[in-house]
Amino acid sequence: MRRLFDIFAAGGALLLLALPLAIILVLVWLQDGCSPFYVAPRAGVGGYPFNMVKIRSMVVSADKSGVESTSATDNRITPLGHFIRRWKIDELSQLWNVLKGDMSLVGPRPNTLNEVATYNDEERGLLLIRPGITDFSSIVFADEGEILKDSDDPDRDYRLWIRPWKSKLGLIYAQNATLGLNFRLIWLTLTGLLSREASLRRLVVLLSRYTGDARLLAVSERKLCLSDMPS
Repeated sequence: MRRLFDIFAAGGALLLLALPLAIILVLVWLQDGCSPFYVAPRAGVGGYPFNMVKIRSMVVSADKSGVESTSATDNRITPLGHFIRRWKIDELSQLWNVLKGDMSLVGPRPNTLNEVATYNDEERGLLLIRPGITDFSSIVFADEGEILKDSDDPDRDYRLWIRPWKSKLGLIYAQNATLGLNFRLIWLTLTGLLSREASLRRLVVLLSRYTGDARLLAVSERKLCLSDMPS
């Protein structure tokens, strides 16, 4: 049932957004005359790689820098890219991956192959279901770039401050995935674009149905400094 919902919802969204997406793609291409798409390998179900499609928000060959995590002040982000990232427009092209079956609308975010290679045994549970465009962790860490903006080593600080919590949130989704939960998370993702604080409050109420972990709930409400929170 969830797969059927993914197909109809992703197909409908692509049709509905075809014109605005076409305008964005042309604007990205006009910046430098290069492809408006960024295609990168990510780990799917079972850890098998697939090509994830994003609307390009960085300069061409930004991935050649060797830095995988991105801060809000990363100089690889183009001027238009800041707008694209602010409104999560770069993620909309992944609706194509949903149609193909590489991804689901809701599920743990697909990670890079290098990052997955360092997963511990518990984190490998994230690979048991299709990765998704959004889930608990995507809403909680929608401002990941801001968290890392003053970091001297974004990859290191991502692993220390963000990844442990994202993994725990992803596992909670993986263990409780239902169509009803998907609807709630999609709604919270959309409302979070307009009112982040209200979305996080509602998310914590929803999350508390699945876990009593006080530290995780505190992190999810994002009222504490992540660097001060033991993972």
